[in-house]
Amino acid sequence: MPSESSSRFRWTWAWVWLWLKRYWPTIVMVLLLLVTGYDIYDRHRDLRHPPVVEKSVEKPAYKGTAAGELSSSPHQGITYVWIPPGTFKMGCVRGDTHCGDDEKQHPVTLTHGFWIGQKEVTVGEYLRYVKAHQGTDMPPAPAFNKGWGHGNQPIVNLTWEEAGKFCAWDDGRLPSEAEWEYAARGRSETVRSGDLDEIAWYLGNSNYSAHDVAQKSPNYIGLYDTLGNAWEWVNDWWSEDYYNESPAVDPPGPASGNEHVLRGGAYRLNVSYVRFSDRNREGNDNKSRSYNTFGVRCARN
Repeated sequence: MPSESSSRFRWTWAWVWLWLKRYWPTIVMVLLLLVTGYDIYDRHRDLRHPPVVEKSVEKPAYKGTAAGELSSSPHQGITYVWIPPGTFKMGCVRGDTHCGDDEKQHPVTLTHGFWIGQKEVTVGEYLRYVKAHQGTDMPPAPAFNKGWGHGNQPIVNLTWEEAGKFCAWDDGRLPSEAEWEYAARGRSETVRSGDLDEIAWYLGNSNYSAHDVAQKSPNYIGLYDTLGNAWEWVNDWWSEDYYNESPAVDPPGPASGNEHVLRGGAYRLNVSYVRFSDRNREGNDNKSRSYNTFGVRCARN
């Protein structure tokens, strides 16, 4: 005789079978609606919230180094900024009423990128160089920095030769005149990178003294004091007519001369000299020490 529990089990399954047999079309329809409804919802959600697609960022083709990237030099730990290759218009820009005859505008292409100092070389940095080279002396100190007590001011009263030797010791070199102007102005055709009081120490705000570097706003790529504070030696010989005959690609400067070029203006000069295209020059002698304005910003390959 079957037990009571087994009878209840058979009865339950018989009832379930009859229920499924009677209502299976309805059950199938409900399941289809559920599946279809979820799919419609999922697609609608994707329309409202499309998946994030990672955009590929094109890396600079030249050595994989980004414009404005920073690097430190081996001896001094001086910060350098990467300037990529490019083309720009060098010389006097339209509307600049202070241009000289030696500032004729012309296109220049630099085919190689380079590093250039983020700041002008400071007194402290040059002093470490002097201490590392027996027989090398500090230049005469100017009245506004007696005894070279202000270590963060730009070093001044350097000759062209002294500036070049310092840069070479730090595994660098003097920038070419074209490199200097490209780093200072970029591709902009402006007289300056901004309001003069915001970007430079010059006659109108300096109290006739150089000031600590990097106190003013930097230019487009992060360089400080490209205008004002101290003149900066470059590698080129000076020639008044060089812009009329210089090559359009990687101009090296004249082959010879009696004076070298300085760029950027200085703290003791008025607005007519504190411009991207202004060119100064001086011989490699002690006369350059009498102005209290000649400094340096190094470059590296």
